[in-house]
Amino acid sequence: MSELRRDPICGRWVIVDTDHSNKPEDFEYEPQSYKGGTCPFCYGNEAMTPPEIEAIRDHSTAPNTPGWQVRVVPNKFPALQIEGELDRRGIGIYDMSNGVGAHEVLIETPYHQKDISDLLDTEVENFLSMYCRRAIDLAKDKRLKYIMIFKNFGAAAGASLEHPHTQLIALPMIPKNALDEIRMAHNYFEFRERCIFCDIIRQEQQEKERIILENEHFLSFCPFVSRFPFEIWIMPKKHNERFCRISQENEIPSLASILKETIARLKIVFPNLSYNFIIHTSPVNGDGGVEGYHWHIELMPKLTRVAGFEWGSGFYAVSTPPELAAKYLREKQ
Repeated sequence: MSELRRDPICGRWVIVDTDHSNKPEDFEYEPQSYKGGTCPFCYGNEAMTPPEIEAIRDHSTAPNTPGWQVRVVPNKFPALQIEGELDRRGIGIYDMSNGVGAHEVLIETPYHQKDISDLLDTEVENFLSMYCRRAIDLAKDKRLKYIMIFKNFGAAAGASLEHPHTQLIALPMIPKNALDEIRMAHNYFEFRERCIFCDIIRQEQQEKERIILENEHFLSFCPFVSRFPFEIWIMPKKHNERFCRISQENEIPSLASILKETIARLKIVFPNLSYNFIIHTSPVNGDGGVEGYHWHIELMPKLTRVAGFEWGSGFYAVSTPPELAAKYLREKQ
């Protein structure tokens, strides 16, 4: 018989198939492939992007030229723009505002065909550090309330360009998914005087069956209430509500190592896999309660599609229990 599991953070229910669980070879997914052609993010094509905002580059080189390791540019077709006034207003029962915000693209590497698992640890550290630098800089704009950092890798995950990159979107309000998670974490803290995410870490360390990797500062595991097969969370062991407060000296290298190794194991099990990851963090500029919140990364492999049942019910159906998924990933090195 399948199991119904309830997420203690958001109250979401999932259905886990424990009787006829899918093995990795049972999944049919759209493989990530490189089609070639001229890429605006590639080394030497700097003139094809908008002027860079910031970069990690050789000090002897000029902006918008070769010599970079990580490069940040404005999105050529931004969802939101930094210029203008927010101008919140109502039209009858509908709320509106101007599309004020920011939309940046962080090009993680000069190499077109290298994903995170193919990079050196120091190269991963570089772009993680740049995530922080850009988020801290964007947060200086008091109109902005939430900085979303997310990666779409592969066409099946929504990437319009093949070259590995991450997007940062700064929003003038807190998105509903983040707000729901923050409020539920705060309610748990008010009731129990503990962080729910810290409690999850303690339980995962006790039970061990869903842990994939662990190092001094981070835990990589398949959550008990996974929404998707082989969903993975990476969470700091030290309580910290904001990603940008991460230690550059100790935690960034630990995060780079566990993120790289987690993706490497996932891609051994599922070659050429597309995936998304999102950094869940607290709001900026004092909007929204953060007491009891704990930043983390949620990584979703593109192995299945959300269909009518999920859209209609809000439930998710998971064909591989997270305990089994973690076991497959632990065994791959």
